[in-house]
Amino acid sequence: MSSANSVANGVFQLEFEKPLLQLEQQIAELEANPGDSTKAYADEVRKLRQSHTALLKKTYSKLSAWQTVQVARHPVRPQGPDYLKLLVKDFTELHGDRAYGDDPAIVAGLGRIGPYKCMVIATNKGKETRDKIRCHFGCAHPEGYRKALLKMKLAEKFNMPVVTLVDTPGAYPGIGAEERGQAEAIARNLREMAGLRVPIVSVIVGEGGSGGALGIGVADRVAMMQYAWYSVISPEGCAAILWKTGEQAAAAAEQLHLTAAENLKLGTIDEIIREPLGSAYRDPQAAAESLEEWIVRNLRELRRYKTDNLIARRYEKFRKMGEFSQ
Repeated sequence: MSSANSVANGVFQLEFEKPLLQLEQQIAELEANPGDSTKAYADEVRKLRQSHTALLKKTYSKLSAWQTVQVARHPVRPQGPDYLKLLVKDFTELHGDRAYGDDPAIVAGLGRIGPYKCMVIATNKGKETRDKIRCHFGCAHPEGYRKALLKMKLAEKFNMPVVTLVDTPGAYPGIGAEERGQAEAIARNLREMAGLRVPIVSVIVGEGGSGGALGIGVADRVAMMQYAWYSVISPEGCAAILWKTGEQAAAAAEQLHLTAAENLKLGTIDEIIREPLGSAYRDPQAAAESLEEWIVRNLRELRRYKTDNLIARRYEKFRKMGEFSQ
């Protein structure tokens, strides 16, 4: 993340949001000290709020790719576990891969979204420093992907749809993960999800990095939250390869076409889920409601397909990605 970002007065600040935060501070100060004239105070607050809304619309209507990445990584942006609390009723977590251990970077369990009983699988980045370290900052190990697949197979057994919420910069790249078969675990998930005999929907709610995202992202319908990113590699990783330095991450972000709008144009996703004005972190509840509406609508449509047709359509959807005419 850009070193220009900062934490002031306990509030994390994105560089391009500083004018917005200054207006918010002025509004807060006025509300804390209304002064003698009630009418003048109300008029001033109203004008500041109007200015804030107008600036918010203007700012978020022209985000660059790198600014979108920064928004997707905002520390208080809702993550997978937050959405589990906000939209999944009666969630019961299921642990372990029955082979090595329980990876906290992947959360899986049974619950109800709208009228549908589902298997819900989400990546988990952690919120506080200790949790982030425990969850490897959302980078799953092979046991995480094997846990996810085991739960998907359970859903298939009981004819329950699968919902996945993706928010990861990529799969964990450490030696231990490689020794335990990271590439094989992701590849197996791709194969098995392609043929899973129940509906699957997947949403990139924050970051969607490479095979780490695809490991739980092969689905009948794939969507992105409006200010998420989805790409073959992170901007920093791309910059390190092309320019031998992470300083060019902003330039790499532009070249990767990683925004929701670019992915929709390329056909790698099916739909963009609108976020509240100023992104999901300003109104998590409204973001969760939009996410729930999309999931319920698509599960309703997918349940109308015969199983064999569902699998064939899913296979063709991913098989044709990358096709081009010369």
